[in-house]
Amino acid sequence: MEVLFPIQEYWWFYAGFLVFVLLILALDLGVFHLDAHAVTFKEASIWSAVWISLALTFNVLFYYYARWDFTAEGMPNADAEAYRVSLEFLSGYLIEKALSVDNIFVFVMIFSYFAIPPAYQHRILFFGIIGALVFRAIFIALGSVLMQYQWVVYVFGAFLIFTGAKMAFAKEKQLDPADNLLIRFMKKLIPTTHDLHGSSFFTRIGGVLHATPLFVTLVFTEFSDIIFAVDSVPAIFALTKEPLIVFTSNVFAILGLRSLFFMLAGMMDRFHLLKYGLALVLV
Repeated sequence: MEVLFPIQEYWWFYAGFLVFVLLILALDLGVFHLDAHAVTFKEASIWSAVWISLALTFNVLFYYYARWDFTAEGMPNADAEAYRVSLEFLSGYLIEKALSVDNIFVFVMIFSYFAIPPAYQHRILFFGIIGALVFRAIFIALGSVLMQYQWVVYVFGAFLIFTGAKMAFAKEKQLDPADNLLIRFMKKLIPTTHDLHGSSFFTRIGGVLHATPLFVTLVFTEFSDIIFAVDSVPAIFALTKEPLIVFTSNVFAILGLRSLFFMLAGMMDRFHLLKYGLALVLV
């Protein structure tokens, strides 16, 4: 499978994009959310608009860069190809944005189960997103390798249809992190405490390091996102064969997930038909 943006030639694009992402994440936590507080609907709406604006601005700049790059390489129909790849980014971003709403349902249940105060939820989601970026990068790299084989396309397609059908017809189950093997293994690996210690993930009790409920929640949130990535990454590969587009569209959708969570968390009961829409998107 030939791609227009092979990583060995465009490694500097990936590197520059990662530096940009780390910079805005540092500003987000180190400046705008330095003090732990409950995020209001107004604040979440403003930040959601900021993240969406950044994604759309990147989309426009990506179009102009692709047109310049394709023209410099003497590619026929450079403008049309640039329009196509920029449209693929926008489509991938919208698909990932839609699928991420399902993550919010799970996050709401996780925070409710572990009784995490609203003031500390942003901190958990912030570090959860950093982990999500790492795992998405790994999944996308594996997906780009597998997509070189034509039969993998049909496997991904069949998997998405199966997942969509299962989502539409499966009965909803009550979330119980206590039954999760990862959580049980983690609690055996490191002592945990049921008491919160401010915004700390770890604390020392009697000289022994203990994980707080915030860290346990973070681990379970990260595990949940990995499960969602199994659906979302193949869904975007169904739209484009370019790993660069899959990665950047995924990242922008993930960056806006926290703001979307705080906007919609209080009205989850109004989305009782959401699973059918997401199932249709996957199929």
